Amino acid sequence: MRCYYDFHIHSCLSPCGDMDMTPHSIAGMSFINGLNAIAVADHNTARNVRAVSEAAQEFGICTVPAIEAESAENIHLLCLFPNIESAEDMGALLESHLPPIKNRVDIFGEQCIMNARDEKTGEIELLLINATDLTIEEIKKETENRGGICIAAHIDRDKNGIVSILGAVPESLNFTTLETADKIAEGKMDKRYKYITNSDAHYLTDISEKENFLEIEEISVENIINLLK
Repeated sequence: MRCYYDFHIHSCLSPCGDMDMTPHSIAGMSFINGLNAIAVADHNTARNVRAVSEAAQEFGICTVPAIEAESAENIHLLCLFPNIESAEDMGALLESHLPPIKNRVDIFGEQCIMNARDEKTGEIELLLINATDLTIEEIKKETENRGGICIAAHIDRDKNGIVSILGAVPESLNFTTLETADKIAEGKMDKRYKYITNSDAHYLTDISEKENFLEIEEISVENIINLLK
């Protein structure tokens, strides 16, 4: 069966995310757009993952716990996890490896923790959009130790993409899946990898519509992660 997805959405917890990117609004827009599975991947934290998962249940949408981690090399990595607890554990690790720089709301925007009813329950003071001091290898290993998969994010972008920074995707990193911001022609794909295309949405109108899909026997977090592995 086809699973229409968007595995790279930012909530209002990311300082660059619009304040309308609340858990229930994200779930509702994803439903309107015909998506079967989504992942909210905020910068270096998973503190809104649980709320989004609860909100998405109302719409029958599968939610993959996720984080967009930034390595010491300034490379973005999309990390998907088998359950909320492992994502939250990884998020706590990443937060502890961020530089001690406080968020400037007037410059970067709010970093709001929400519940499934779109009520604000707190804020993160540490600026989340900095690079951690963990290397790509360390983030990938920590993700995999928690049963997840680490994916090189938006490799076709100049900013924070692994190709633009390192010149290529090193074979030694053993990635199985790469993410693109835009669809690439099949003839240009490296057959060693699987490819997914996500929105990297920061606004509700950016969330993918019913376009990108995985062929999967049954839609579940476990099946999605195993397929991408």
